[in-house]
Amino acid sequence: MIARAVVLAGFAALATPVVATVATGADYVCNDGTRLSALFLTPRGSQSPIVDIVIDGNAKITLPQVKSADGGRYANGDMEFWIVGKDATLTRAGRKETCQAK
Repeated sequence: MIARAVVLAGFAALATPVVATVATGADYVCNDGTRLSALFLTPRGSQSPIVDIVIDGNAKITLPQVKSADGGRYANGDMEFWIVGKDATLTRAGRKETCQAK
């Protein structure tokens, strides 16, 4: 009976939405016409910032922050979003797009 309670508690924890302690949003327009919205946040209980990106109104993509010499850089194996001031670079499938905050 105790093991079942632990398993059920684990599923409840997985179903809990991520709550951010700090969140800031920005909208960008890229030179090729791509529009994206970025929500920069740090999930509660975490020291690792992430960015949630919605590109042209499609599904949300979450990228973790990675080391950067300048600006904020967020990346996974498929995509990179790098911001410096109001300028940003979105790299997808090896193709870079220059973007500006609106």
